[in-house]
Amino acid sequence: MTASRWWSVKGGVTRTNFPYIPGLLSFREAPALLQVFAQLNCTPDVVVFDGQGLAHPRRFGIACHLGVLLDIPAIGCAKSRLTGRYQEPPPMRGGQTPLIADDTTIGAVLRTKGATKPVFVSVGHKMTLPQAVDILLHCGRGYRIPEPTRLAD
Repeated sequence: MTASRWWSVKGGVTRTNFPYIPGLLSFREAPALLQVFAQLNCTPDVVVFDGQGLAHPRRFGIACHLGVLLDIPAIGCAKSRLTGRYQEPPPMRGGQTPLIADDTTIGAVLRTKGATKPVFVSVGHKMTLPQAVDILLHCGRGYRIPEPTRLAD
């Protein structure tokens, strides 16, 4: 549980000593990401994180955590569900159903491409769920995973 992970950042590499603990992704990845954001010459309009926002068991995933720390609009777009229940969305692109926990909508289950597995969208910071869904649909570029996170991977 104490294995380190190396991260490439512009001008070098950084190391994280925070162990892998399910549900605590931001504590492991945020320090390296904050270093990267500090090197930007402009502030992004919105950031899409490959992880959860409000659709997190603690209602504060990496998209919330870094969105608040950076004070920028942030969206969580995950490939898998951590919490909540949902019905399968319609099979066409743009099909969506709510992700529900404790009788509250915590996200959306969205098909960004027809006839593929959906993604799990949730608000991170300074964003409404309809805005987040709209942005992700515009970032699809014919793939299941939105272009920003697909290119970053």
